[in-house]
Amino acid sequence: MANRHLLRSIVLQTLFECDFRDRSEVDSLGVLRCNIEEFAPELRSYSFAEDIIKGVEERREDLDDIIGKAAPNWPIDRIATVDRNILRIGLYELLFSDHDDVPPKVAINESIELAKTFGGETSGKFINGVLGAIYKEMGEPGKDDGSRDKGEVALEDLPVRSLAGAVVYAIHEGEVYLAFVHDVFGRWTLSKGRLEEKESPEVGVVRVLLHELGVETEVECILGENEYVAKTQEKEKVRKQVIYYLSRSEFEDLSLKDEGGLDDAKWFKLKDIVDLNFYDDIVPIITKAVGILLAKNKTAPQEK
Repeated sequence: MANRHLLRSIVLQTLFECDFRDRSEVDSLGVLRCNIEEFAPELRSYSFAEDIIKGVEERREDLDDIIGKAAPNWPIDRIATVDRNILRIGLYELLFSDHDDVPPKVAINESIELAKTFGGETSGKFINGVLGAIYKEMGEPGKDDGSRDKGEVALEDLPVRSLAGAVVYAIHEGEVYLAFVHDVFGRWTLSKGRLEEKESPEVGVVRVLLHELGVETEVECILGENEYVAKTQEKEKVRKQVIYYLSRSEFEDLSLKDEGGLDDAKWFKLKDIVDLNFYDDIVPIITKAVGILLAKNKTAPQEK
């Protein structure tokens, strides 16, 4: 859509201007409207641009943190101002836009075009590399939308990788706590890992949790299964099948391994998890676990 491409260009100019001014005194939407009047006065509606400006400004610290993790050799203040703001726009659309309205591949391609037009000689390649890496970590949503390319492997023919994960809980001072891990995309999720050859899921999940969280756990029951398509480090597409358990641990410090796109691990009181940002596919797993724990907590004696 030509109008949207134009609006993204004006959003980029607006963010560029705001980077050179005291943000506490800048009305970014006001700057946007001035730029619209100057460069695209014929546009009757520019809510699309306003949504991006508001989204980027509200989430700028989170976006910059993700960019920093995806490009560890380039601290955010060392990235060229144009490239930095193109990444903010592209990443916001990639992570927070409605994918039916702005497919991920469109968000990435539009950012690359902005980089080619307004950035330096290597900007397009840099933007493609950073956003492409994040897109792969997301599991490449929407990659298979539309017709399948000739020679592409059907879903049922993809190799399968088995994983195990868990909703880990502990009782501390009479309250139920759940352990979650946080990824570089700003979501809290469940600890999980690949099973070794001939390893049972019940044995594997104990090993995985000890490795990733640093805690000993005891499996209590199965909660459910999920499946999704992802790419390996060798860029091979695989079906990842995850079986989730409810597992109990002592309430002790979590020790997150610095790997797999995770940046934090934390205990949460049961009552506080409603405010957390989860992936949609694990919400039913967590909901089932919460139901079991609430029922158990009503009948079990309080621990001290």
